[in-house]
Amino acid sequence: MEYHISGSGNDKSDGSKEHPFRTISRAAKIAEEGDRIIVHEGIYRECVAPQTGARTDHSRIIYEAAENERVVIKGSEEITGWQRSDNGIWKAEIDNRLFGSYNPYSEIIGGDWLMRPLEKPLHTGQVYINSKALSEVSGRELLTDMTWTAIVNDDTTVIYASFGELDPNSELTEINVRESCFCPDRTGINYISVRGFELAHAATRWAPPTAEQIGMVSARWSKGWIIESCIMHDSRCSAISIGKEISTGHNLYTRYYRKPGCQTQLETVFAGKRMGWSKETIGSHIIRNNTIYDCGQNAVVGHMGGAFSEIYNNHIYNIGNKHEFFGYEIAGIKLHAAIDTYIHNNIIHDCLLGTWLDWEAQGTRLSSNIYYDNETDIWIEVSHGPHIVDNNIFASKLSFKNASQGGAYIHNIFCGSISRYDTLTRPTPYHYPHSTDIMGTVVVYGGDDRFYNNIFFGGANGEDKQYGTEHYNGYPVSMDEYIERVHDYGRVDIDSFINIRQPAYINSNVYLNGAKHFDREKDYSVSDRKSEIRVFEENGSVYLDIDIPDDVSLSSECIINSHDLAVPRITEAPFESAAGEAVIADTDLSGNARSEVPTAGALEELKNGRQRILLSKLYDTQHKQK
Repeated sequence: MEYHISGSGNDKSDGSKEHPFRTISRAAKIAEEGDRIIVHEGIYRECVAPQTGARTDHSRIIYEAAENERVVIKGSEEITGWQRSDNGIWKAEIDNRLFGSYNPYSEIIGGDWLMRPLEKPLHTGQVYINSKALSEVSGRELLTDMTWTAIVNDDTTVIYASFGELDPNSELTEINVRESCFCPDRTGINYISVRGFELAHAATRWAPPTAEQIGMVSARWSKGWIIESCIMHDSRCSAISIGKEISTGHNLYTRYYRKPGCQTQLETVFAGKRMGWSKETIGSHIIRNNTIYDCGQNAVVGHMGGAFSEIYNNHIYNIGNKHEFFGYEIAGIKLHAAIDTYIHNNIIHDCLLGTWLDWEAQGTRLSSNIYYDNETDIWIEVSHGPHIVDNNIFASKLSFKNASQGGAYIHNIFCGSISRYDTLTRPTPYHYPHSTDIMGTVVVYGGDDRFYNNIFFGGANGEDKQYGTEHYNGYPVSMDEYIERVHDYGRVDIDSFINIRQPAYINSNVYLNGAKHFDREKDYSVSDRKSEIRVFEENGSVYLDIDIPDDVSLSSECIINSHDLAVPRITEAPFESAAGEAVIADTDLSGNARSEVPTAGALEELKNGRQRILLSKLYDTQHKQK
């Protein structure tokens, strides 16, 4: 069945092309598997809540914008009737019935791992003028240009705002009203497609891994969603959620303070398993070809619910970079338990943190992504492998925070510093291969990493930072050597494993501009000559400018086959794709074939000397930047 939606339609009609519905929500109430909902040009101020999903991928329900038509779904409402006081502050008094059961101006941004502000918290509401978001302040006395504050009474909500020289009654002035734009009201609504929309202005809440995670678009603990070719912006916290639901725990750490947050999160994982978290029931989503920007917390967030998914060809920028609030869950892509998830060919820039893989990044592959102008590019935390990071360009000042083990880093370009540290106080789960079944829990000892065919760039002289692989100096280079050291330490069980470093498998890397190599690396190339690198935008494209000294050899020893890599010590699982096949590094970031003696770094075309390389078109005619 095919249903049509139009701003000039009527929800009492039959939904045909000749007699379309007025709202998307009307179609969402009656759509059955195999149905297609086509939405025609216009602005739809509603939260679409699909009531039915499909049983298989082949019979999915598709919600899509009509071809070549701009369809906008907004969680906001337009507000008129603003009154101006003598000091230039505008006031709007709104009947609370507009908000229903969820008033964003009384809902605070808070919960587990939200660090600031705490004494005067912000709210999930937001005010916009001509599509530009104002900043919230905590009282009328603090109002300056382009800021707002609100007071919620029993029957009304009063918003005070300063719009600079603009008159809110003459401009498009909107406020957040709904928590989400597209979200089922219950779990288990499977095989939904969301395609071609612009979605904006959602009053989303803070979404840590220990709370219910709701985004502007939310799969809500379901399976098999496809979210594609959308433009998403101005979600107060998260744009897309493929995360957990509420029954496995909701901010229990900050609500009760009986246990540390990492313990409640561990309990959340076991609760998820108990309620049916498996490849057969949850995850396996596809997120592709989207442009996502101007969100406070995440472009994509998810705990457990994002396992077995694929995230690719997305342009993500301006996430968390306003610094209005801060907590340890902010990143362009922030996933926990991203088991067998494949993240590739994304462009991520101008974010507080580009990609953060936290807990159980087992079977995860991060490949052929371009990062630049982030405060940090990637952070992989408290995971035990195997995970593969290949063919990426990390061009920000801090390229990589590594608080994990069991990783393989192949053919990347690291332009910034690298931080590596152990995590000996947080036991986290590890799994049987390609499964959510839990094999055990253990801390992160540090090491057990593999670095092959990468290029590392150093930083400014005198900086107390590390830019290559020197932080592995003194580590053993094989499992046999590691076991020998454990035996030599003595039979003291836990202490010997804590105090003996795990192996480091490092070879065939290139070190430039002062970056330093692992002291037991045998086949490497290094130059002390000054060299430069930068990634930048120009005329809608992303370029790499790089200068490689003539005294450097870019030739690597061989093409890497993941089945030839030493298995991680803890998980004892092979490096392979989600289908159980070898990952062979025989193509580069651009998809070009590598030679039998491959070039180090992410691009096979690299050569000595100064060069400029086109990396990607930044947007097409559909996805233009603001």
